[in-house]
Amino acid sequence: MYSPTERLLTVLALLQSYKQMSGSELARRLEVDTRTVRRYIVTLQDMGIPIETERGPYGAYRLQRGYKLPPMMFTDAEAIALALGLLAIREFRFPVDVAAVEGARAKTERVMPEKLLQQVRALQEAITFNVLQPPAQFQNDFVAPLSSAVQQRQRILLRYRSWRGDESERRFDPYGIVFHEGYWYTSGYCHLRHDVRTFRLDRIITLESDEQSFERPDDFDTLEHVLRSLSTWPGTDQVEVLMKTSIERAQQAIAPIMGTVELSEDGVIFRRAAYQLEWLACFLMHLDFPVFVRQPVELRTMIRQMAANGLQMVG
Repeated sequence: MYSPTERLLTVLALLQSYKQMSGSELARRLEVDTRTVRRYIVTLQDMGIPIETERGPYGAYRLQRGYKLPPMMFTDAEAIALALGLLAIREFRFPVDVAAVEGARAKTERVMPEKLLQQVRALQEAITFNVLQPPAQFQNDFVAPLSSAVQQRQRILLRYRSWRGDESERRFDPYGIVFHEGYWYTSGYCHLRHDVRTFRLDRIITLESDEQSFERPDDFDTLEHVLRSLSTWPGTDQVEVLMKTSIERAQQAIAPIMGTVELSEDGVIFRRAAYQLEWLACFLMHLDFPVFVRQPVELRTMIRQMAANGLQMVG
């Protein structure tokens, strides 16, 4: 758990990193209420830290212009979190230069005391990531500029290659980015189709700013839209399973990241792209309500073979 001193240092570090931050954003990051944030700010001001307060509904806190703080050492918890985060970035093959990851890790380790360094290296040596990788590895250079466009609500112009190989140019308002089962996706408003669309980042050929801003719908859920898009993605084999249960029970059994569930006249329909069929077959066989696989044929065949193997194993 955080101590009050660690939270004070975290507030100070956040104000150093950003030009200004609202009380609600600080509260969200620290997992406290805004009254507690105000108390931390007053404590820092009493210590002589020149934090300026902008009042009102859009108020914020910021360090006085030109004020510089001496370099801050990492706490033990921060150092471990940073080391594990860098390790996860490398193992998940995020679109970051491996040399940059290793350089950041080396610099972090140089400032650690010996005891903490040994603890971090023990974690690195002991932990193994079982990560699903896409069929073809790719170095994607579009995650960073696309993230900036999402944050700044900046329209982009992209050239895209579809699953059929057709190329098109689109003006696109990116609402968010999702990393799902080894691939990166973005969803937003496509001005070519006049509707919300999902694009896979490794199919983007070029991307540049259109120098126009847009408004993002407040209630838009990027992950939900990507998963729903994948369940009906053209050119991709689809899983369709009928579940004889209630929608509430199906939602308890099927995590949102696995796919989509919707109520039908016959029961509940579960859909997702046809990835990881071996794992999916085992998962479906462990459900405690009736399940009927409609497609694909490969999944039906796989379950039949598993059932035959099981019967043979028990005589």
